[in-house]
Amino acid sequence: MQLEARKLLTDVLTCCDAIRQYTTGKTFSDYQRERLLRSSTEREFSIIGEALSRLSSQAPEVAARISSLPQIIAFRNRIIHGYDAVDEVIVWQTVLDDLPLLTTEVKAALAEPEH
Repeated sequence: MQLEARKLLTDVLTCCDAIRQYTTGKTFSDYQRERLLRSSTEREFSIIGEALSRLSSQAPEVAARISSLPQIIAFRNRIIHGYDAVDEVIVWQTVLDDLPLLTTEVKAALAEPEH
């Protein structure tokens, strides 16, 4: 894997870890009530989507290892361009249901040797 692809995946993993830290011990009610929690979580998701979009262009063979790549990029676009229509339920469910798999897939890709 090339250095730039590794950097982008590391950015994704850093954001996944940050979201996990922000949301551990929190409930959906906390998420709805705490603007800082919502803002920080959405910001990390936007970085994840942007990094994976770049990865898709620069190293499509690596990006293909991320099972929900198109959905993640679309999610980022919704957060960025449709900020006023972001569904808090979907964001929270993404944290709970999709973030663990993304973290696992990114860690597996990063475990591969460098070229």
